[in-house]
Amino acid sequence: MRRGYPDREQLQRSFERVLSMVLSGSGVPSASGLDDETKNALRAIGRAHPNATDELMEAARSAFAGQLDGSNTARWRAERHRALAEREERSKRSE
Repeated sequence: MRRGYPDREQLQRSFERVLSMVLSGSGVPSASGLDDETKNALRAIGRAHPNATDELMEAARSAFAGQLDGSNTARWRAERHRALAEREERSKRSE
């Protein structure tokens, strides 16, 4: 059992392994250490199998870069904050 978060090198190996898997027709394992945005991009490649386009490959690499630099998490948090604020505002208006 792994403890803590995978480091950059472990994530890179995991991304390359899962990319290879989806390019050969396998699915994306849930316990890969990759975030949802990256896994979803890899799933898109898997759905396109055996006709994965350069655009899908670039989208997966871009999503993975976002995981590494933290921008995927920042977007997720901003969206979550926006949704909660919107819900709170609707709740206040209905009182």
